[in-house]
Amino acid sequence: MVLSSTLSLIAVSGCVLLLCGSSCASNDTIPLVIWHGMGDSCCNPLSMGAMKKMVEEEVPGIYVLSLMIGKSVLEDTENGFFMDVNEQVSFVCHQLAQDPKLKGGYNAMGFSQGSQFLRAVAQRCPYPPMKNLISVGGQHQGVYGLPRCPGESSHICDWIRKKLNSGAYTDAVQKHLVQAQYWHDPLNDDLYKKYSLFLADINQERVVNETYKKNLMSLNKFVMVKFLKDTMVDPVDSEWFGFYKPGQAEEMETLMDSALYKEDRLGLAEMNKAGKLVFLATNGDHLQFTTEWFNEKLLPFLH
Repeated sequence: MVLSSTLSLIAVSGCVLLLCGSSCASNDTIPLVIWHGMGDSCCNPLSMGAMKKMVEEEVPGIYVLSLMIGKSVLEDTENGFFMDVNEQVSFVCHQLAQDPKLKGGYNAMGFSQGSQFLRAVAQRCPYPPMKNLISVGGQHQGVYGLPRCPGESSHICDWIRKKLNSGAYTDAVQKHLVQAQYWHDPLNDDLYKKYSLFLADINQERVVNETYKKNLMSLNKFVMVKFLKDTMVDPVDSEWFGFYKPGQAEEMETLMDSALYKEDRLGLAEMNKAGKLVFLATNGDHLQFTTEWFNEKLLPFLH
């Protein structure tokens, strides 16, 4: 565990545990929308609830919306496992469009799977406008394994692993298991491209949706945080949009070496040339970082 004098954010499954904190400062009041990870909820007082409170205390006057997917915290947690991701994104897009406090635009910060979900919001729903997207341990090229899923929900994780291993791209599994919708099997690339209901779509694997590309390129900054000692995300390079080279599951390739980048299906190459892509790293395990690191590296993008 990494500790600091004021705040420690440590990973327990897809959650972030906020132990204590207050030391940053900002005078800006651009709203912030946050989306939690797998196994977490909008309002867990040890994770997203505490994160929301901390940002509100450290950025005077800021409006922070911690997304609840459903009508209760329990529903929110369960939907992180079982609600069609496309439905979740539509739900969030409607919520953001109806919020008068966001009409001038907002920054977005996703934690773990919440990161790629917020990227889908940026690509599909340009109003209100997302200014900066901060991906904290997001899996933008998907996952090919669930080492910890989360640990305290081992019975759920065991069931999920069996479903993914037996048929991640079957209709039933794709529609009813969130993690299947960003499951990326490099050994079955054709199946992934054809049947992935979520990730293959937002990553433009079938056709290039110019609206998706235009909307993503409208971001001021797209910040990607990679956890160098991550024991949950497999492969960890997905947090920087890297993945296995096609047809095998051993050798990695960076975003810049990928066909997605070279063909610029998402506009990431143009964004990179314009200085809009930011790659950050920290030595922690999944979602583990100190308040000093957060203040130095991420807080400036909330201005």
